[in-house]
Amino acid sequence: MADINLGVGGANSAVAGGYDIDNSVKVEADNDERFTRTPSSAGNRKTWTFSAWVKRTELGANQILISAADTYLYFGSDDKIHCNFRPASENFFLSTNRLFRDTSAWYHIVVQCDTTDSTAADRAKLYINGVRETSYSSSTYQNMSQNLDTSMNNTIEHMIGRYSSSDDYRMSGYISEFHLVDGTALTPTSFGEYDDDSGIWKPKAYTGSYGTNGFYFKFDSASDMGNDSSGNNNDFSVVNINQADQATDTPTNNFCTLNPIFVGNQSTPPSDGATYMSDNGTNQDVSYAGTMGVTKGKWYYETYIDMRSTTYGLTIYVGYHTFKDDYRANAYWSSTNQDSVALYGMHTGQYWTWNGGSRSVTSGLGSIGASGVGKFVGIALNLDDNQISFYYDGSAVTNGTNLALNDLGTDADAGIFAIPAISVYDNNHTVNFGGYTKAPISSAQSDENGYGTFEHAPPSGYLSICSQNLASDGGSA
Repeated sequence: MADINLGVGGANSAVAGGYDIDNSVKVEADNDERFTRTPSSAGNRKTWTFSAWVKRTELGANQILISAADTYLYFGSDDKIHCNFRPASENFFLSTNRLFRDTSAWYHIVVQCDTTDSTAADRAKLYINGVRETSYSSSTYQNMSQNLDTSMNNTIEHMIGRYSSSDDYRMSGYISEFHLVDGTALTPTSFGEYDDDSGIWKPKAYTGSYGTNGFYFKFDSASDMGNDSSGNNNDFSVVNINQADQATDTPTNNFCTLNPIFVGNQSTPPSDGATYMSDNGTNQDVSYAGTMGVTKGKWYYETYIDMRSTTYGLTIYVGYHTFKDDYRANAYWSSTNQDSVALYGMHTGQYWTWNGGSRSVTSGLGSIGASGVGKFVGIALNLDDNQISFYYDGSAVTNGTNLALNDLGTDADAGIFAIPAISVYDNNHTVNFGGYTKAPISSAQSDENGYGTFEHAPPSGYLSICSQNLASDGGSA
């Protein structure tokens, strides 16, 4: 088994041992979630280094990672990375040729600024996953004046997750290991290294100093997410962020989320860390897919019933799909083009699967009514025995355990990924793969390896879909 798209982050996270990162923070543009601080005194405005690990959850929008007036780093609406250094009348910037659209990946981004460097082209450097970017769609940084004072480390508002001078460029995604080093130009090797066995770029502990206005966010204190762990006590104020925004989806344990690139026949991408499906009022099926797939083993995830459509009921289907066919263009109950699917219909109490190219519908499963709002539904996939089971509010759904996977199991045996799949009609719904969820967790439970945070404990032997479990339970398919 393996990630459906390992990308960089999945591969990084699959490296077990060494330096482990426990937490990240989820930020959501729609909620205007951000961190802010205005230094009381200026630091070194000529020389500084920024380093952070980032996992994107929404694409096609301008999204700031860090800003200090006219010095800022962001993902553009073109999904390129842009760095701007624009003090006074000067305008220096660099924009990558590469696109950064892998929402299954954790990216390590380092910006090194040293305007005292005698070589103009070396006064601003951008590194992604340990490698310096040298191919730009546009750039003027080669002409940056020597000894230029940038806005970074000045006595102005510094902001994480939004442009500091306006309500704009809000960030959506997960952020981890966030460093700003004041007064030192560092390379990525201060924050990461190549794994000896795999050659994959992975995090390592930073052991240097931070300077006057430097800071380090571990996001390890849910009650104080803006806490600076550098020793400088340069804490940031949090805006619209609380302890529920702490996540365990990190560069060293990457969790499955919903894929914003894949949205069904309605363009309603997931939000809130790519875990929330907002489809109330959408009178058409909207299908969603996870970012990771499996081909063997036992796996668990759960979903949360946010609401129930007053017109259609709980028209929500949860399970798995191989996506051999065009899932987004055809309803889950279609008589054609739906090979290798296994879904439980909450409203109808039916199980939909395919057997030898023909649709198979099993009726008589327990259905969920209006009292289900605020409850969780668990999905337990057993690819060792080609079975799937469903749970409601911590108990097995009536007639809903050890159901045959039919074509989906056969395809998984042949090495085709089984991918989490959800279809929603006129409902809002939340998924929890264990790394983060907006759903209220009242009794946190983990899998037997200690990974994931669920409302109900996974059945014995079933694991959360995350890179550490994927690596330890058989490796790549």
